[in-house]
Parts: sequence; structure tokens; C-alpha cells
Amino acid sequence: MRILVWHVHGSWMTAFVQGTHTYLLPLVDDRGPDGRGRARTWDWPAGAVEVPVADLREEHFDVVVLQRPEEVELVERWTGRRPGRDVPALYVEHDAPRAGAADSRHHLADQREVPIVHVTQFNRTYWDCGSARALVVEHGVVDPGHNYTGSSGSVAAVVNEPVRRWRVAGTDLLLRLAEEVPLTLHGMGVQSLARRVEGTAAGKGLSVLEDLPQARLHQVLGTHRLYFHPYRWTSLGLSLIEAMMVGLPVLALPATAAPEAVPAEAGVLSSDPEVLVATARRWIADPDEARERGLAARRHALAAFGVHRFLADFDELLEEVTS
Repeated sequence: MRILVWHVHGSWMTAFVQGTHTYLLPLVDDRGPDGRGRARTWDWPAGAVEVPVADLREEHFDVVVLQRPEEVELVERWTGRRPGRDVPALYVEHDAPRAGAADSRHHLADQREVPIVHVTQFNRTYWDCGSARALVVEHGVVDPGHNYTGSSGSVAAVVNEPVRRWRVAGTDLLLRLAEEVPLTLHGMGVQSLARRVEGTAAGKGLSVLEDLPQARLHQVLGTHRLYFHPYRWTSLGLSLIEAMMVGLPVLALPATAAPEAVPAEAGVLSSDPEVLVATARRWIADPDEARERGLAARRHALAAFGVHRFLADFDELLEEVTS
């Protein structure tokens, strides 16, 4: 099957392109958001093929997988085909609703041409999709391997743009933890946070590593004692699942999809910052407990979020919409 799909979320796409299909990735001259082509920092198979947007009108594809509202118009403008009418389509909803639970109306609500595929059960419950067909294909992650050593005795977190996304990403909670224990923050834009807190108690406990390639990030994550997922509001960060597969125990807020993703034996979920600090201190002081919790995290993540289950779920859905 030939699938037109945009490179929007790198970790999700890394799993999606592992299938047996040909994945056509729009490419614009500056590799901007409307056409990034292949990933630069992820290892993708040869089936992920860049297609310059000028060539899309002549390109054959069997289905389009949409991920952003503007892609409906892009497909029609660049190919002359309307998703859901002229070509089968799915819309993958990666995000939790930004509005409240009572008024989170999805932009594709009530239409019947394009099924909405949520990445978590939480998303499907909180988005109001009206009479539109709403499905769930839970995340899949390529196993990075059991890289855990915990040798650094520090806390790891992965947050992109922690200053701009301050309370959504839980940056304030991350800094509260960094006041008490050594914490390394990975992600895009983390240097700006380091500059902002330089000279403070949090700044003394905080180290930052800017946007490592995925394979290198997985290696480095394994050296930390535990993983902190500080997000107040997100769908379900794939870095959390990746950290679990690496073998790290998890510290997180009991928010959005995290309670379903992290079983009790794999970590501690609490809204109380004092509990989060106390647990981090305990695992830093007790590497054996941390390792056992991390092994449980890995077992659960492999069973719940394995890439083979993810691809099989999508293959079934793709066959249905194209038949």
C-alpha cells in the first residue's frame, strides 16, 4: 500500500514507517512544517520516501493519513483529490484537547468521511467528536533495548521548549525537583531554561542536554537512575514510553493518560510535590529498588506499546478504509 503521510511527530512516525508499506513524505524546498521529508535524527527504513510537493499531483497513493487540520487543504491543492471523497483517509489525533473536557469539540466532529484515530483512550474520551467515527490505536514504540545502568544516580526528564510550555509541561515542578536532587533535562530549547535559572537553587541541580539524536538519547537515558514525566497536560509523551522500555522507573503526575500507561509496580504517580521529591531521593539512595521498578516498567511497555501490535492495528484499519 502507498500511504501519503506528513512527518509531523518524529517518534510516532518512527514506529509508523516500520511497516511493510511505502510511505510518501511531502518535501518542500526549505524542509518546513508542510514538507519535512524524511527525519534527520531518527533511523527510518527505505520504505519512507520523500516526494517533492511539485510531483504529488502525478503520484499514486492508496490512502492519506492526516495529522493536522491544514493537511486536508494541502492534499486537495497539491494533488487535486479531496481526502475522504476522492481518496480514502484517516485523521490521527495526537493531542489532548486544549479546551476543557466539556467543550472540546474536534474540528472533524460529525462528518462521516474521515475516521478520527486517537492515540490514547483518554483522547477519545475527552474530545467531542459528535457522530464522527472515533477509534483508538494506542502508541507503538520501537524497542530501544534494555540500556539501563542507573550509574549517574540522577533524574532524567525530556521536555521540548520548557520555557514556552511552562505549566503545561510542568517545568515549575521539574525545577522544584532539581532543587533537591540532580536532574538532567533533555530536549529542544532546554538551554533557555538553564540560562533563566542560572544561579538559583534549581539551577545548581539542573543539567541540560540539547536535542540529542534518538539513538544517543536512549543510551544516555539509561545512565540515569529514574525518569520524571512532569507534564500536567499532554496526550501521552512517547519519551515516557521510551524511557520505560530502556528500563527506567517512572515518577509522574497522575494526569491525562499516564495512570493507564504506568502500572503501580513500575513507578509512582502523585500530585504531591513532596511525594515526588521523597520518591526520587529514595530511588537515588536505593538502586536495587529503582532497577526492579525499571524492569517492571520495561515489561509493561513492551507488552502494551510494542511496535508489532501498533502496526497490526493500523494495518487492519488501513485495509478497512481502502477496501
